Formats: sequence, structure tokens, C-alpha cells
Amino acid sequence: MANLSNYINGEWLAGSGAELATIDPSTGRQTWTSNASSPDDIARAAQAAHDSFEAWALTPLAERIAIATRFRDLLKDNAESLAATIAEEVGKPLWEARTEVATMANKIDISVQAHAARTGESATKVADGNAVLRHRPHGVFAVYGPYNFPGHLPNGHIVPALIAGNTLLFKPSEYAPRTAVKTVQLWEQAGLPKGVLNLVNGGRDTGIALGQQALIDGVLFTGSSQTGAALHKQFGGQPGKMLALEMGGNNPLVVWDVQDIDAAVHHTVMSAFISAGQRCTCARRLVIENGAAGDAFLARLVAVAAQLQVGPSNAEPQPFMGPVVSSAVAARLVQAQEDMVAKGGKLLLAMRQLDPNTGFVTAGIVDTTDAQGIPDEEWFGPLLQVIRVASFDEALRVANATQYGLAASLLSPSEDLWQRFAVRARAGIVNWNRPTTGAASSAPFGGVGKSGNHRPSAYYAADYCAYPVASIENPVLDMPAKLSPGLSFPAEGA
Repeated sequence: MANLSNYINGEWLAGSGAELATIDPSTGRQTWTSNASSPDDIARAAQAAHDSFEAWALTPLAERIAIATRFRDLLKDNAESLAATIAEEVGKPLWEARTEVATMANKIDISVQAHAARTGESATKVADGNAVLRHRPHGVFAVYGPYNFPGHLPNGHIVPALIAGNTLLFKPSEYAPRTAVKTVQLWEQAGLPKGVLNLVNGGRDTGIALGQQALIDGVLFTGSSQTGAALHKQFGGQPGKMLALEMGGNNPLVVWDVQDIDAAVHHTVMSAFISAGQRCTCARRLVIENGAAGDAFLARLVAVAAQLQVGPSNAEPQPFMGPVVSSAVAARLVQAQEDMVAKGGKLLLAMRQLDPNTGFVTAGIVDTTDAQGIPDEEWFGPLLQVIRVASFDEALRVANATQYGLAASLLSPSEDLWQRFAVRARAGIVNWNRPTTGAASSAPFGGVGKSGNHRPSAYYAADYCAYPVASIENPVLDMPAKLSPGLSFPAEGA
């Protein structure tokens, strides 16, 4: 019997679509089966979310926050079980999976703070009464979750949306359905009313059917630029729909005149190879200066990256990298490396797929300075391009030579160079002497160009989860003291 992977109107159900199976990327073995949600399943979920919206929106904010707080506490109580599921589904080491669950729990208090700071209610005395500002939820949101952070990233949409009073249809990545099931079960235990959060599992067809639902009022999406662009096109001409797109990046890391080479190498490794390169903020392009200083840094980077430990999530001691999400993705990454070399790239550290049946790959580094025709693409794995330049102005030009604009970082002791970089780097996250992957939970998170549609998430998620309503209010209906020119009220009976 298929596992119950749908949660619709407070009831766990089997999907009525095609078979949905998960494969452990560390072993290549099937770990779970269910059925994807069909269009009919999605329609019922949308109706449930629609029907429950008014009651949830009218639920006092304190009660909505109380449920979210109970969810936070349940996350902490079930942290190890959820981390183990994340690790098995997507392969990340347990130390990373545990950090992800902790981040999910921390998101609750941050979202409460952000909601109070960026929404709320205010009143100002004006001549005709009171100018009052309130914020209202949009209605029914479709939340699309990615596989690289199957708990944390959809949670970053779900929590602020629920606090604001929206109802939700949640479609996780087809690579991580069990993480979503466990997460929704915790919301259920926290006392979330039926119909407020609905889970529909499946792959591409499920995602398309979800986007076609007339009852949804918007989409909160985290994933690839290709899928985000498809959603943007699908919702073209529908200005009434809220679309918040957090997509990928072809992110630059510029290293210039560093004194502490090992510190620079550490931050580069954490930029390019953390999470096996499966973060949207990972550095894909390393820009370094020509000459002896750049050579010394690069030689040390290659030596350290060659020693990065790769292994299963539960290995002891813990590895630095787990597998990428599937053997097929691993094979595509190795092929991308070969394509770079074929276009003139110089192989500095060869990425290898360790087992054709698993997602394990080693870190790869290719010098593409003299290559021609390298596409502006996000390769979602531990594959780093190196570009050598003669001047810092050229470094800035290369850093910005992308249609993406999510993250950029400068490693340099020079404050003057940082001031130039901070102003000219075209990205939503711009760091100095920190990895590209560093982002504060108290700040917005998002990019420009092919990286987003100017709807940053994280602390600013409150902005797209509720819209401002402006009112002029007066408890007394009365005539103004002075009428407008050309307007008169003749005496009655005249």
C-alpha cells in the first residue's frame, strides 16, 4: 500500500497520480514510495485552503503566533528524527541536517519580529479624521519547495505566510516528500486548523497543475531560474497574483591581494563546496589576480579542495560533503566539467563521480580564463570556475558578467576595494571577507536578474505575505466646514 503523502483539509490521503519514489543518493536504493497528487487532488486542496481562509485570517494574531510557537517547540523536540530524514532523502551530512532543523526552529521568532516590524497597524491624526494603516493577508498561496534545504527553505515561506493569516498549498521537491510529510505532521500536532496548510506531493506535472489552480492568490517559490521563469510566464497578465521568486545564481567570489591565504582558502571552500555546492548562494566563479599572489592562493586552494572528505550522512567522522541529489545530477556535473575543458578550460582539480549509482562526486576546479563560449549557467554542485584578471576593474566586470544577481563576495584587506565592490557588484547579497553563502536571518534574502523578481525573502518575507490597506476614518459623518468651489446645497424645498 502506498504511503499517505497528501494532507488535504486535515486528512492524510494517498495521492491518486503516478507513483512517487525516493532514492537515497548515498546508496542508490529506493527508500520510499507513494503516489503523486493528481489535478483532482490539487483542486480539492485548493478548495480546502480557500474555504478555510476567512476563519484563519480572522483568527487573532496572538493565536496564530501561539500555534507557530508550538510548532517551533515540536521542531526542537523532534529535531534528530527530522534531521535523519533530511539526511537520508537528500544526502547531506548529519551535521548539516541538524543545523537546518535548528534554523527552521529559529525562523519562528524571527518571523514574529519581522511581522511586527514590517506590517502591523498604525494611526495618524489628519484633518478629516484618522489615517489608519493595516495589513491584510492575500489569501491562498502555493508554496514550492526545493530539495537542497527541504525543511528550511519552504519553512521560510510557510511560517510568515501563516502568521500573516494566509492559507497554503505546499508542494515540496519530489526528492524530499518525507521531509515535507514530517514537517506538516508537526504543524498538525501544533493545532493548525484543518484546511489551513495542505500538502500535495509530486514532480513537474504536480507543480504545473498547482500553478494552474484558479483559487490560488499567489506563488511563493524557491528553486531554479528555469522553473521560476516558467512560473513568471505562466502568471503573466495576472497582476492580481502575488509572485515571490527566489531563484539561483552564477555567483562570483573575488579574491584580491589577500594576506592570510589559508583564511581566503577557507572562505572559498565554504563558498564553493559547502553542501556539495548545492546552495543557491554558492560561488560558481572565482575571480583572482594574475601573478604570483594569485598563483599562491590558487595552489593552496587546489591542495585543500583535493582533501575534502566526501561520504554518507551518518559516517564517522563526519564528512565535509555528502552526495549531490542523484546519480544523474552527478553525471551531468562531470559532463559540464568536460564541456568546460573542451571549450578551452584548464583542469586544475578533476571532479570524479565516485560511484555511477550514487550522487557522490569530488570537488572540481577548472581555469576558464582562456575558454570560449562558457554558458552563463548555474551548475548546482561542487564545480568551480577560475577566471584570472589583470586589474580590479576587470574583476568587477567579470563578476557582473552574468544575468544572475544573487550573491557576490570580496576577499581582500582593502577597504577602498570593498567600497568599490559594494557599490558596483550587481547582487542582492554582497559580502566582504565572508563566504558568498553567509546571510543574516535579520536581513532580506534575494537577488536581481535571473535570481529573483524583487521580492526578497527571509526578514522581508513579511512584505509579500500581507498587503497594506490605507484608510481615512472618522466616527462621525458630518459636512465639511467649507465646501469646494462650484458646489452648493440649496435649502430644502427651494
